[in-house]
Amino acid sequence: MIRLFSFILAAGLCSAAYADTTDAMKSAYQHDNTKMSANMKMNATSDNPDVAFVQGMLPHHQGAVDMAKTELKYGKDPEIRALAADIIKAQDAEIAQMNAWLAKQPK
Repeated sequence: MIRLFSFILAAGLCSAAYADTTDAMKSAYQHDNTKMSANMKMNATSDNPDVAFVQGMLPHHQGAVDMAKTELKYGKDPEIRALAADIIKAQDAEIAQMNAWLAKQPK
């Protein structure tokens, strides 16, 4: 009986920990998405279509990086974790490219 009680208690604790992790993960993804959406609305302010495009894409790419980092923090699937790592690498490079291009544009 004590073993059964211990098992039930352990299962309950694991379930509670999983629920806490799930809530934290969902909250992190929601935060990433809200931040990205708000920044995309604020950033595309130029009358130049090329500049406006890059201004809108920068927060979109940063949002992808933030979400990929959330995946690495909470995700378990090796294939998706590898995809998240690849996204971070690719998006960081494109963010750097777009920032360098923007820096060369007339103000």
